[in-house]
Amino acid sequence: MRPERTVDVLIVGAGPAGLAAAAGLAAAGVGRVEVLEREERAGGVPRHCHHGGFGARTFAGLTGPGTSGPRYARARVDAALRAGASVRTGVTATGWAGPLTLDTTSPRGLERLTARAVVLATGARERPRAARLVPGSRAAGVYTTGELQQAVHLYGQHIGTRAVVVGAEPVAYAALDTLRRAGVEVAAQVTAESRHRATPWRAAESRLRYGVPLLTGAAVTELVGRGRVSAVGVRHRTGLLAQLSCDTVVFTGDFVPDHELARRGGVSLAPGTRGPAIDADFRTDIPGVFAVGNVAHAVEPAGAVAAEGWRAAVSVRRYLLSGRWPSVVRGV
Repeated sequence: MRPERTVDVLIVGAGPAGLAAAAGLAAAGVGRVEVLEREERAGGVPRHCHHGGFGARTFAGLTGPGTSGPRYARARVDAALRAGASVRTGVTATGWAGPLTLDTTSPRGLERLTARAVVLATGARERPRAARLVPGSRAAGVYTTGELQQAVHLYGQHIGTRAVVVGAEPVAYAALDTLRRAGVEVAAQVTAESRHRATPWRAAESRLRYGVPLLTGAAVTELVGRGRVSAVGVRHRTGLLAQLSCDTVVFTGDFVPDHELARRGGVSLAPGTRGPAIDADFRTDIPGVFAVGNVAHAVEPAGAVAAEGWRAAVSVRRYLLSGRWPSVVRGV
């Protein structure tokens, strides 16, 4: 038997977007606002991003340094709690028992929650090696950026000694920072693009200060090794083949919306983003179901999706007061 409860607003995902929406709704006095987070700690991706820049603001043309990801995450959680929202961690929404009813599981057992409005804020994730169709053995030592950051910053795990980073967008440079913190030498960055996609100073620092070669116009074609990665095969656009010795490979970027729960609920997906199709008020085509943040458009910075969360709170409150929902939701 599943115990059943009702709340006014149920938010799935305690990242910056979900927490901002929770804070805005709770502060507006809409009733019981509950946030579900499957991880053991709330805060989303910033929890394991130890670089700065989070929450940075621009004034008179100057941008402040911001703060670290963990501090930013704690501040967002504290703001939601102070406003009166309930944030529950270690709780996974496994499916829908009705248009506004979710089944959940946690260490405490099964539960069924019904709300007046549901906000999907499940975020985005990097595509792992398997989804990128890179052949080779299933050896240890292969990470996405998020997995790497969690292993180093949250769990203090040993990573390896020599790494290859696949990608040259800003998140790839965050992976380089994490590898340096872990004492891992970086053999090279590999990207199929003709140039890096980060700021010039960031790329120059990596190449000139830390001596990390950037191989452009190249793709990782194979992972070599049994038990643990020992090398990667690389093919240049000219057809030249090479192997890079390493015991760690980090696949970065290539974000996709974490839309499984939306799909299970019958929410239509936007063909361009593969996230839930939403209108300007964050409404999906299911009455009472909203979607906000990177689940709708992977991937934007934490500050941008937090701002969306505040705007979504206004839309949700308006719906709770009026009960009105358009007969057709036209995505934006």
